[in-house]
Amino acid sequence: MSTLIGVLFDGIAYGSLLFLISVGLSVTMGLMNFVNLAHGAFAMFGGYLAVWLMTRWGVPFLATLPVAFVAIGAAGALLERLLYRRLYAASPLDQVLFTIGLTFMSIAAATYLWGPGQQPVSLPAFLRGQVRIAGLEVGAYRLFLIAIVVAVSMALKFLVERTRFGAQVRAAVDNRDASAALGIPVDRLFSLMFALGTGLAGLGGALGIDVLGLDPTFALKYLVYFLLVVAVGGAGTLHGAAVAAVILGICDVAGKYYVPQLGAFIIYFLMVALLVAFPAGLYGKRT
Repeated sequence: MSTLIGVLFDGIAYGSLLFLISVGLSVTMGLMNFVNLAHGAFAMFGGYLAVWLMTRWGVPFLATLPVAFVAIGAAGALLERLLYRRLYAASPLDQVLFTIGLTFMSIAAATYLWGPGQQPVSLPAFLRGQVRIAGLEVGAYRLFLIAIVVAVSMALKFLVERTRFGAQVRAAVDNRDASAALGIPVDRLFSLMFALGTGLAGLGGALGIDVLGLDPTFALKYLVYFLLVVAVGGAGTLHGAAVAAVILGICDVAGKYYVPQLGAFIIYFLMVALLVAFPAGLYGKRT
């Protein structure tokens, strides 16, 4: 029983991390109808920024997290204005070729700057080891990770559902042309949401060093997982991304633990089954 609970806990922690990184991609694809295959690169550079601050400047791990969020979000806003905006009206194939090219460029840049090996992370003492909750031993860092993602999710929910900005975003998701005709600054919304999504990816990359690892292939290796979260949950929805990430996280961890021979394929079997049952995603809109 304790083993099962441990697997569920690790799966929820893993799914929470997938949600944090993927939610920006979900909103980008749902709101902007833009296929951004370079999303994983923002997460990767968030992780590298955190490692660089810790190893080069001695910045504590916790202090690197807001820096990664702000710096990667600012970089995302700059790239959106200089590069991405030029391809909003382009075909999906052009968008895919452009962003996958950025991904390979980021891999080459990371290899040149930091080398091909895994990067270390020095966690604070209180985040190492196990903690006892209700008689069960759980990982301290995974508990911290879940708490951070829950807090971020609540903040996102409040932003989207309780603020004027969120109302404008929802309107733009439902009908971009009508929203623009009503005077909603759709282009500015796109820039802000792109910056927020990339900032969250950078934060997730920094948080995920200890769980996912960090090397130059990160941007490509985990891209399929981020796309799975968006496809299964439905693009443009926070609830769908959260539910899909937790389901995929639990099933991936459980599969690798209980059926290690097939563990790497279970998540894809699950994806196919869910998309057959829900072609538009769990919370997606049918066209």
